[in-house]
Amino acid sequence: MLLGSSFASPFTQLHLSPSPNAGAGARPAAGLALRIEAAKQLTGRVVTTKANKTVGVEVARLKQHPKYHRREKIKKKYQAHDPDNQFKVGDFVELVRSRPISKTKHFLAVPVPPRDTRRKAQLLPPLESQSGDDSAAAAAEETTA
Repeated sequence: MLLGSSFASPFTQLHLSPSPNAGAGARPAAGLALRIEAAKQLTGRVVTTKANKTVGVEVARLKQHPKYHRREKIKKKYQAHDPDNQFKVGDFVELVRSRPISKTKHFLAVPVPPRDTRRKAQLLPPLESQSGDDSAAAAAEETTA
């Protein structure tokens, strides 16, 4: 049985499944176990590719310090499955949860599309003052000549 909840994010699903310990005479409320599954998406940088079909990915996140209330960077390293050995050190990848592949590998590495590195000035059309400067400079040359 699938339930929605007001406190959960839209990616969180609540599943009610019968408990394996529940007998035929057990009450329905006591026989249902609550299991919460949240979509966990992590993005990080590949730091090692020494193992075959495995990459080490470092994921950084910001966490607030309990006493000083300052945000500090927390880094954690995950092992992810790379079936084609396609990633190099320094690549950015997204980690998608999967079934356990080994004792430490529970994620699949998926390439992240590259970010658009063009500058903001190249994305926006030129300003009228910038395009008008060229014509004003040409007019000034004609009057001085």
